[in-house]
Amino acid sequence: MGGISIWQLLIVALIVILLFGTKKLRSLGGDLGGAVKGFKNAMTPEDENKSLDDDKKSLEDENKSLEGNDQTAATSQQAAEKQPESKDKQA
Repeated sequence: MGGISIWQLLIVALIVILLFGTKKLRSLGGDLGGAVKGFKNAMTPEDENKSLDDDKKSLEDENKSLEGNDQTAATSQQAAEKQPESKDKQA
């Protein structure tokens, strides 16, 4: 009897989108998400923050080593492709 129906919520959402626009609502959502993330980080104990930072650093190091391996593989592949050309020229 006094509750809000789904249609009333949709009408309110449509009016809010028309008033503010999607870009402003998107930036507002991003700001709100950043504030919640900052609040969660502030609420976790320092020991957990350090372990999370260590995990992030190890993942970054792993990604860098994988990128280095990809570059090495690409260089060796290019060298392998050039070798048959030089053999053809010698013959």
